[in-house]
Amino acid sequence: MNLGLIPAKWAALTPRRTALIDIPHQRRIDWASLDARVRRLAHGLRALGLRSGDRVAVLSRNSIEYQELYFAVARAGLVLLPLNWRLSPEALRTLLTDAEPALLVASDEFRHVAADLGRAVDLRRLLHYGPTADGSYEDLIAASPESEPPWSEQVQDTDPCFILYTGGTTGMAKGVVHSHRSVAAGMLNQTVAERIVPSDVYLLTGQMFHIPVVLSMNYLAHGCPVVLMNFEARQALEVIAQERVSAFLGITTMLSWMMAAPGFGAQDLSSLRNIQYGGGPMPSAIVREVAEAFACGLIQGYGQTEGATMSFLSQEDHRDALRGRHPHRLRSCGREGFGTRIRVVDADGHEVPRDGKTPGEIVVRGEANMLGYFRRPDLTAKTFQNGWMRTGDVATWDSERYLYIVDRLKDMIISGGRRSTASRWRRRLADIPRCWSAP
Repeated sequence: MNLGLIPAKWAALTPRRTALIDIPHQRRIDWASLDARVRRLAHGLRALGLRSGDRVAVLSRNSIEYQELYFAVARAGLVLLPLNWRLSPEALRTLLTDAEPALLVASDEFRHVAADLGRAVDLRRLLHYGPTADGSYEDLIAASPESEPPWSEQVQDTDPCFILYTGGTTGMAKGVVHSHRSVAAGMLNQTVAERIVPSDVYLLTGQMFHIPVVLSMNYLAHGCPVVLMNFEARQALEVIAQERVSAFLGITTMLSWMMAAPGFGAQDLSSLRNIQYGGGPMPSAIVREVAEAFACGLIQGYGQTEGATMSFLSQEDHRDALRGRHPHRLRSCGREGFGTRIRVVDADGHEVPRDGKTPGEIVVRGEANMLGYFRRPDLTAKTFQNGWMRTGDVATWDSERYLYIVDRLKDMIISGGRRSTASRWRRRLADIPRCWSAP
Protein backbone atom coordinates (compact mmCIF):
# COMPACT_ATOMS: atom_id res chain seq x y z
CA MET A 1 0.00 0.00 0.00
CA ASN A 2 1.31 3.43 -0.96
CA LEU A 3 -1.05 6.39 -0.74
CA GLY A 4 1.15 8.22 -3.22
CA LEU A 5 -0.11 5.91 -5.96
CA ILE A 6 -3.67 7.27 -5.80
CA PRO A 7 -3.06 9.63 -8.76
CA ALA A 8 -1.59 6.77 -10.83
CA LYS A 9 -4.80 4.76 -10.54
CA TRP A 10 -7.05 7.58 -11.67
CA ALA A 11 -4.64 8.81 -14.33
CA ALA A 12 -5.09 5.36 -15.89
CA LEU A 13 -8.87 5.20 -15.41
CA THR A 14 -10.03 8.80 -15.94
CA PRO A 15 -6.99 10.76 -17.18
CA ARG A 16 -8.87 13.89 -18.26
CA ARG A 17 -11.27 14.13 -15.34
CA THR A 18 -10.56 17.04 -13.00
CA ALA A 19 -8.72 16.00 -9.85
CA LEU A 20 -8.17 19.31 -8.03
CA ILE A 21 -9.79 22.71 -8.27
CA ASP A 22 -7.71 25.44 -6.61
CA ILE A 23 -10.11 28.34 -5.96
CA PRO A 24 -7.60 30.89 -4.52
CA HIS A 25 -5.31 30.52 -7.55
CA GLN A 26 -8.07 29.86 -10.11
CA ARG A 27 -6.44 26.68 -11.38
CA ARG A 28 -7.54 23.15 -12.21
CA ILE A 29 -5.55 20.02 -12.84
CA ASP A 30 -6.67 16.67 -14.26
CA TRP A 31 -5.53 13.26 -13.10
CA ALA A 32 -3.01 12.69 -15.90
CA SER A 33 -1.28 16.01 -15.27
CA LEU A 34 -1.34 15.56 -11.50
CA ASP A 35 0.17 12.09 -11.72
CA ALA A 36 2.94 13.28 -14.04
CA ARG A 37 3.87 16.07 -11.63
CA VAL A 38 3.76 13.72 -8.64
CA ARG A 39 6.11 11.26 -10.35
CA ARG A 40 8.56 13.99 -11.28
CA LEU A 41 8.41 15.53 -7.82
CA ALA A 42 9.03 12.16 -6.15
CA HIS A 43 12.13 11.74 -8.31
CA GLY A 44 13.23 15.30 -7.56
CA LEU A 45 12.95 14.92 -3.81
CA ARG A 46 15.13 11.83 -3.88
CA ALA A 47 17.59 13.59 -6.17
CA LEU A 48 18.10 16.18 -3.42
CA GLY A 49 19.59 13.41 -1.31
CA LEU A 50 16.56 12.56 0.81
CA ARG A 51 16.30 8.97 1.99
CA SER A 52 13.42 6.78 3.16
CA GLY A 53 11.86 8.16 6.32
CA ASP A 54 13.25 11.69 5.92
CA ARG A 55 10.79 14.44 6.73
CA VAL A 56 9.61 17.08 4.24
CA ALA A 57 8.06 20.10 5.95
CA VAL A 58 5.43 22.25 4.20
CA LEU A 59 4.41 25.80 5.09
CA SER A 60 1.51 26.92 2.94
CA ARG A 61 -2.19 27.53 2.69
CA ASN A 62 -4.26 25.07 0.67
CA SER A 63 -3.07 24.68 -2.92
CA ILE A 64 -2.56 22.14 -5.69
CA GLU A 65 1.13 22.00 -4.78
CA TYR A 66 0.30 21.12 -1.19
CA GLN A 67 -1.81 18.16 -2.27
CA GLU A 68 0.74 16.93 -4.80
CA LEU A 69 3.35 17.05 -2.04
CA TYR A 70 1.21 14.70 0.06
CA PHE A 71 1.24 12.25 -2.85
CA ALA A 72 4.84 12.75 -4.01
CA VAL A 73 6.34 12.48 -0.54
CA ALA A 74 4.41 9.25 0.10
CA ARG A 75 5.35 7.89 -3.30
CA ALA A 76 9.03 8.50 -2.63
CA GLY A 77 8.93 6.74 0.75
CA LEU A 78 9.36 10.00 2.66
CA VAL A 79 7.29 11.55 5.45
CA LEU A 80 5.32 14.79 5.11
CA LEU A 81 5.41 17.33 7.94
CA PRO A 82 2.58 19.85 7.41
CA LEU A 83 3.13 23.03 9.45
CA ASN A 84 0.42 25.18 10.95
CA TRP A 85 1.06 28.60 9.40
CA ARG A 86 -1.02 30.20 12.16
CA LEU A 87 1.70 29.40 14.71
CA SER A 88 4.28 31.97 15.79
CA PRO A 89 7.80 31.74 14.34
CA GLU A 90 9.00 30.59 17.75
CA ALA A 91 6.50 27.74 17.83
CA LEU A 92 7.40 26.73 14.28
CA ARG A 93 11.09 26.66 15.20
CA THR A 94 10.25 24.37 18.13
CA LEU A 95 8.43 21.94 15.83
CA LEU A 96 11.23 21.92 13.25
CA THR A 97 13.84 21.39 15.95
CA ASP A 98 11.86 18.40 17.19
CA ALA A 99 11.07 16.87 13.78
CA GLU A 100 14.39 17.67 12.04
CA PRO A 101 13.08 17.78 8.46
CA ALA A 102 15.57 17.46 5.65
CA LEU A 103 13.66 19.94 3.51
CA LEU A 104 11.21 22.80 3.91
CA VAL A 105 8.83 23.65 1.08
CA ALA A 106 6.97 26.97 1.36
CA SER A 107 4.56 28.97 -0.74
CA ASP A 108 5.63 32.45 -1.76
CA GLU A 109 3.34 33.92 0.91
CA PHE A 110 5.59 32.44 3.61
CA ARG A 111 8.98 32.68 1.90
CA HIS A 112 10.40 35.17 4.42
CA VAL A 113 9.22 33.10 7.39
CA ALA A 114 10.69 30.01 5.72
CA ALA A 115 14.03 31.75 5.16
CA ASP A 116 14.22 32.74 8.82
CA LEU A 117 13.31 29.20 9.89
CA GLY A 118 15.96 27.78 7.57
CA ARG A 119 18.63 29.85 9.24
CA ALA A 120 17.39 29.13 12.75
CA VAL A 121 17.26 25.33 12.50
CA ASP A 122 19.92 24.70 9.86
CA LEU A 123 17.72 23.10 7.20
CA ARG A 124 19.54 21.40 4.36
CA ARG A 125 17.35 22.84 1.62
CA LEU A 126 14.46 25.22 0.97
CA LEU A 127 12.07 25.14 -1.98
CA HIS A 128 9.49 27.77 -2.88
CA TYR A 129 6.43 27.80 -5.11
CA GLY A 130 3.86 30.34 -6.19
CA PRO A 131 3.54 33.26 -8.64
CA THR A 132 6.29 35.34 -6.99
CA ALA A 133 8.50 32.46 -5.82
CA ASP A 134 12.08 31.86 -6.95
CA GLY A 135 11.05 28.97 -9.21
CA SER A 136 12.98 26.33 -7.25
CA TYR A 137 9.99 24.03 -6.81
CA GLU A 138 8.94 24.10 -10.46
CA ASP A 139 12.57 23.83 -11.59
CA LEU A 140 12.95 20.64 -9.56
CA ILE A 141 9.87 19.12 -11.21
CA ALA A 142 10.93 20.17 -14.70
CA ALA A 143 14.42 18.69 -14.26
CA SER A 144 13.17 15.31 -13.04
CA PRO A 145 12.21 12.22 -15.07
CA GLU A 146 8.57 11.29 -15.56
CA SER A 147 9.10 7.56 -15.08
CA GLU A 148 7.65 5.74 -12.09
CA PRO A 149 9.96 6.22 -9.07
CA PRO A 150 11.47 2.87 -8.04
CA TRP A 151 10.89 3.62 -4.35
CA SER A 152 7.10 3.59 -4.68
CA GLU A 153 6.90 -0.21 -4.70
CA GLN A 154 9.23 -0.49 -1.71
CA VAL A 155 6.92 1.36 0.68
CA GLN A 156 5.36 -0.85 3.35
CA ASP A 157 1.89 -0.47 4.82
CA THR A 158 3.29 0.36 8.23
CA ASP A 159 5.80 2.96 6.99
CA PRO A 160 5.17 6.49 8.26
CA CYS A 161 3.24 8.67 5.84
CA PHE A 162 2.89 12.00 7.61
CA ILE A 163 3.33 13.64 11.01
CA LEU A 164 0.71 16.07 12.29
CA TYR A 165 1.62 18.11 15.35
CA THR A 166 -1.07 18.63 17.95
CA GLY A 167 -0.79 20.45 21.23
CA GLY A 168 -3.99 18.94 22.54
CA THR A 169 -4.72 20.52 25.91
CA THR A 170 -1.50 19.63 27.65
CA GLY A 171 1.32 21.94 26.65
CA MET A 172 4.08 21.24 24.15
CA ALA A 173 2.97 20.01 20.73
CA LYS A 174 3.41 16.33 19.97
CA GLY A 175 4.00 14.80 16.56
CA VAL A 176 1.29 12.27 15.69
CA VAL A 177 2.74 9.71 13.27
CA HIS A 178 0.38 8.07 10.81
CA SER A 179 1.24 5.22 8.45
CA HIS A 180 -0.10 4.45 4.99
CA ARG A 181 -2.23 1.75 6.61
CA SER A 182 -3.68 3.94 9.36
CA VAL A 183 -4.65 6.65 6.87
CA ALA A 184 -6.24 4.06 4.56
CA ALA A 185 -8.19 2.65 7.54
CA GLY A 186 -9.41 6.12 8.42
CA MET A 187 -10.52 6.51 4.81
CA LEU A 188 -12.47 3.26 5.01
CA ASN A 189 -14.37 4.48 8.07
CA GLN A 190 -15.22 7.67 6.20
CA THR A 191 -16.25 5.85 3.03
CA VAL A 192 -18.81 3.78 4.89
CA ALA A 193 -20.11 6.74 6.92
CA GLU A 194 -20.33 9.17 3.99
CA ARG A 195 -21.36 6.55 1.39
CA ILE A 196 -19.14 8.09 -1.25
CA VAL A 197 -20.25 7.71 -4.86
CA PRO A 198 -18.31 8.36 -8.10
CA SER A 199 -20.25 11.53 -8.88
CA ASP A 200 -19.28 13.25 -5.63
CA VAL A 201 -17.39 16.56 -5.52
CA TYR A 202 -15.76 17.38 -2.18
CA LEU A 203 -15.03 20.84 -0.77
CA LEU A 204 -12.10 21.05 1.65
CA THR A 205 -13.02 23.91 3.98
CA GLY A 206 -10.24 23.41 6.53
CA GLN A 207 -6.47 23.61 6.22
CA MET A 208 -4.31 20.74 5.02
CA PHE A 209 -2.18 20.70 8.16
CA HIS A 210 -5.14 19.21 10.08
CA ILE A 211 -6.37 15.60 10.18
CA PRO A 212 -9.50 16.32 8.05
CA VAL A 213 -7.15 16.30 5.06
CA VAL A 214 -7.74 12.53 5.26
CA LEU A 215 -11.38 13.18 4.33
CA SER A 216 -10.46 15.07 1.16
CA MET A 217 -7.79 12.51 0.22
CA ASN A 218 -10.46 9.84 0.57
CA TYR A 219 -12.58 11.48 -2.11
CA LEU A 220 -9.49 11.66 -4.31
CA ALA A 221 -8.93 7.95 -3.65
CA HIS A 222 -12.40 7.41 -5.15
CA GLY A 223 -11.50 9.46 -8.22
CA CYS A 224 -13.73 12.37 -7.17
CA PRO A 225 -12.71 16.01 -7.67
CA VAL A 226 -11.69 17.98 -4.59
CA VAL A 227 -12.14 21.74 -4.38
CA LEU A 228 -9.52 23.62 -2.37
CA MET A 229 -10.20 26.95 -0.73
CA ASN A 230 -9.35 28.99 2.34
CA PHE A 231 -12.67 29.30 4.12
CA GLU A 232 -14.81 32.41 3.81
CA ALA A 233 -18.53 31.91 4.28
CA ARG A 234 -19.95 33.69 1.25
CA GLN A 235 -17.29 32.32 -1.09
CA ALA A 236 -17.91 28.81 0.20
CA LEU A 237 -21.57 29.11 -0.78
CA GLU A 238 -20.65 30.43 -4.21
CA VAL A 239 -18.17 27.59 -4.73
CA ILE A 240 -20.75 24.96 -3.73
CA ALA A 241 -23.14 26.33 -6.36
CA GLN A 242 -20.49 26.85 -9.02
CA GLU A 243 -18.70 23.50 -8.70
CA ARG A 244 -21.78 21.46 -7.77
CA VAL A 245 -20.18 20.37 -4.50
CA SER A 246 -21.87 17.36 -2.90
CA ALA A 247 -20.07 17.11 0.47
CA PHE A 248 -17.97 19.05 2.95
CA LEU A 249 -16.99 19.14 6.62
CA GLY A 250 -17.92 22.12 8.78
CA ILE A 251 -17.84 23.17 12.40
CA THR A 252 -20.60 25.05 14.19
CA THR A 253 -19.16 28.51 13.55
CA MET A 254 -18.55 27.82 9.86
CA LEU A 255 -22.10 26.61 9.29
CA SER A 256 -23.53 29.52 11.27
CA TRP A 257 -21.50 32.02 9.24
CA MET A 258 -22.66 30.41 6.01
CA MET A 259 -26.32 30.58 7.00
CA ALA A 260 -25.88 34.22 8.03
CA ALA A 261 -24.10 35.23 4.82
CA PRO A 262 -25.93 37.79 2.64
CA GLY A 263 -27.90 36.10 -0.12
CA PHE A 264 -27.78 32.65 1.49
CA GLY A 265 -31.33 31.84 0.40
CA ALA A 266 -30.56 32.72 -3.23
CA GLN A 267 -27.69 30.24 -3.58
CA ASP A 268 -28.29 26.97 -5.41
CA LEU A 269 -27.19 24.35 -2.90
CA SER A 270 -29.16 21.52 -4.46
CA SER A 271 -25.98 19.55 -5.29
CA LEU A 272 -25.25 18.95 -1.59
CA ARG A 273 -25.71 15.36 -0.46
CA ASN A 274 -23.86 15.29 2.87
CA ILE A 275 -22.56 17.73 5.43
CA GLN A 276 -20.34 16.24 8.10
CA TYR A 277 -19.87 18.35 11.20
CA GLY A 278 -17.42 18.05 14.06
CA GLY A 279 -15.07 20.14 16.12
CA GLY A 280 -17.15 19.74 19.26
CA PRO A 281 -20.80 19.29 20.21
CA MET A 282 -23.30 21.28 18.14
CA PRO A 283 -26.41 22.53 19.95
CA SER A 284 -29.54 20.67 18.86
CA ALA A 285 -31.15 23.94 17.78
CA ILE A 286 -28.27 24.62 15.38
CA VAL A 287 -28.46 21.07 14.00
CA ARG A 288 -32.13 21.62 13.23
CA GLU A 289 -31.39 24.96 11.61
CA VAL A 290 -28.62 23.45 9.45
CA ALA A 291 -30.85 20.54 8.39
CA GLU A 292 -33.59 22.93 7.31
CA ALA A 293 -31.30 25.46 5.64
CA PHE A 294 -29.12 23.06 3.64
CA ALA A 295 -31.73 20.34 3.05
CA CYS A 296 -29.22 17.48 2.78
CA GLY A 297 -27.97 14.57 4.85
CA LEU A 298 -26.08 15.30 8.06
CA ILE A 299 -23.35 13.25 9.75
CA GLN A 300 -21.50 14.01 12.95
CA GLY A 301 -17.95 12.74 13.30
CA TYR A 302 -15.98 12.52 16.53
CA GLY A 303 -12.28 11.88 16.34
CA GLN A 304 -8.75 12.90 17.12
CA THR A 305 -5.58 13.60 15.24
CA GLU A 306 -4.36 10.36 16.81
CA GLY A 307 -7.12 8.20 15.36
CA ALA A 308 -8.95 10.14 12.65
CA THR A 309 -12.76 9.92 12.92
CA MET A 310 -13.76 7.25 15.40
CA SER A 311 -17.53 7.47 15.78
CA PHE A 312 -20.39 8.73 13.65
CA LEU A 313 -23.94 9.88 14.17
CA SER A 314 -25.45 8.67 10.91
CA GLN A 315 -27.79 10.27 8.41
CA GLU A 316 -30.62 8.04 9.63
CA ASP A 317 -29.92 8.97 13.25
CA HIS A 318 -30.26 12.62 12.32
CA ARG A 319 -33.45 12.10 10.35
CA ASP A 320 -35.07 10.10 13.14
CA ALA A 321 -34.07 12.61 15.81
CA LEU A 322 -35.27 15.58 13.77
CA ARG A 323 -38.62 13.85 13.27
CA GLY A 324 -39.05 13.36 17.01
CA ARG A 325 -37.80 9.80 17.41
CA HIS A 326 -34.91 9.71 19.92
CA PRO A 327 -34.38 13.51 19.73
CA HIS A 328 -31.82 13.28 22.54
CA ARG A 329 -29.42 11.59 20.10
CA LEU A 330 -28.64 14.96 18.58
CA ARG A 331 -26.48 15.41 21.69
CA SER A 332 -24.61 12.18 20.88
CA CYS A 333 -21.50 11.75 18.74
CA GLY A 334 -22.90 8.44 17.56
CA ARG A 335 -21.49 4.94 17.55
CA GLU A 336 -18.19 3.41 16.60
CA GLY A 337 -17.13 3.55 12.96
CA PHE A 338 -17.00 0.62 10.55
CA GLY A 339 -13.42 -0.41 11.30
CA THR A 340 -13.19 0.84 14.88
CA ARG A 341 -13.93 -0.63 18.29
CA ILE A 342 -14.84 1.71 21.14
CA ARG A 343 -15.22 1.10 24.86
CA VAL A 344 -15.98 3.46 27.75
CA VAL A 345 -13.96 2.43 30.80
CA ASP A 346 -13.35 3.38 34.40
CA ALA A 347 -10.00 4.13 35.99
CA ASP A 348 -9.25 0.40 36.27
CA GLY A 349 -9.98 -0.27 32.60
CA HIS A 350 -13.36 -1.94 33.15
CA GLU A 351 -16.34 -0.97 31.00
CA VAL A 352 -18.76 1.34 32.75
CA PRO A 353 -22.48 0.49 32.69
CA ARG A 354 -24.30 1.39 29.47
CA ASP A 355 -26.86 3.39 31.40
CA GLY A 356 -26.38 6.81 29.80
CA LYS A 357 -25.19 8.35 33.05
CA THR A 358 -22.01 6.65 34.33
CA PRO A 359 -18.93 8.47 32.97
CA GLY A 360 -15.76 6.83 31.75
CA GLU A 361 -12.90 7.39 29.35
CA ILE A 362 -13.32 6.60 25.66
CA VAL A 363 -10.71 4.08 24.48
CA VAL A 364 -10.36 3.05 20.85
CA ARG A 365 -8.93 0.11 18.96
CA GLY A 366 -8.53 -0.04 15.21
CA GLU A 367 -6.17 0.18 12.25
CA ALA A 368 -6.80 3.92 11.94
CA ASN A 369 -4.96 4.65 15.18
CA MET A 370 -1.61 6.39 14.91
CA LEU A 371 1.71 4.55 15.07
CA GLY A 372 2.60 6.74 18.04
CA TYR A 373 4.06 10.09 19.00
CA PHE A 374 7.23 11.08 17.16
CA ARG A 375 10.27 10.45 19.36
CA ARG A 376 8.03 10.11 22.43
CA PRO A 377 8.01 6.40 23.33
CA ASP A 378 7.11 7.35 26.90
CA LEU A 379 3.91 9.13 25.89
CA THR A 380 3.11 6.50 23.28
CA ALA A 381 3.34 3.75 25.90
CA LYS A 382 1.14 5.80 28.23
CA THR A 383 -1.48 6.32 25.53
CA PHE A 384 -1.73 2.70 24.36
CA GLN A 385 -2.71 -0.03 26.80
CA ASN A 386 -3.19 -3.60 25.59
CA GLY A 387 -3.82 -2.33 22.06
CA TRP A 388 -6.42 0.25 23.13
CA MET A 389 -5.72 3.95 22.59
CA ARG A 390 -6.78 6.22 25.41
CA THR A 391 -8.42 9.42 24.21
CA GLY A 392 -8.68 11.42 27.41
CA ASP A 393 -12.31 12.19 26.58
CA VAL A 394 -14.98 11.38 29.16
CA ALA A 395 -18.33 10.08 27.97
CA THR A 396 -21.36 8.07 28.93
CA TRP A 397 -22.91 5.46 26.65
CA ASP A 398 -26.33 3.93 26.50
CA SER A 399 -27.70 0.44 25.92
CA GLU A 400 -27.32 0.87 22.14
CA ARG A 401 -23.71 2.12 22.49
CA TYR A 402 -24.38 5.74 21.57
CA LEU A 403 -21.67 7.97 23.02
CA TYR A 404 -22.32 11.23 24.88
CA ILE A 405 -19.18 13.20 25.62
CA VAL A 406 -19.40 15.03 28.93
CA ASP A 407 -15.92 16.33 29.69
CA ARG A 408 -12.20 16.34 29.18
CA LEU A 409 -10.62 13.86 31.60
CA LYS A 410 -8.11 16.13 33.33
CA ASP A 411 -10.88 18.67 34.07
CA MET A 412 -13.57 16.18 35.14
CA ILE A 413 -15.39 16.42 38.45
CA ILE A 414 -17.79 13.56 39.10
CA SER A 415 -20.87 15.14 40.64
CA GLY A 416 -21.93 13.26 43.75
CA GLY A 417 -18.77 11.15 43.73
CA ARG A 418 -16.05 10.99 46.32
CA ARG A 419 -13.07 13.32 45.99
CA SER A 420 -10.75 10.31 46.01
CA THR A 421 -12.50 8.92 42.93
CA ALA A 422 -12.01 12.12 40.94
CA SER A 423 -8.39 12.43 42.01
CA ARG A 424 -7.79 8.80 41.06
CA TRP A 425 -9.05 9.52 37.53
CA ARG A 426 -6.76 12.53 37.27
CA ARG A 427 -3.72 10.77 38.68
CA ARG A 428 -3.99 7.72 36.43
CA LEU A 429 -5.48 9.10 33.21
CA ALA A 430 -4.63 12.79 32.92
CA ASP A 431 -2.42 14.49 30.36
CA ILE A 432 -3.79 12.77 27.25
CA PRO A 433 -4.09 15.19 24.30
CA ARG A 434 -7.29 15.53 22.30
CA CYS A 435 -8.22 17.02 18.95
CA TRP A 436 -11.72 16.76 17.52
CA SER A 437 -12.15 15.94 13.85
CA ALA A 438 -12.33 19.56 12.78
CA PRO A 439 -11.07 21.87 10.04
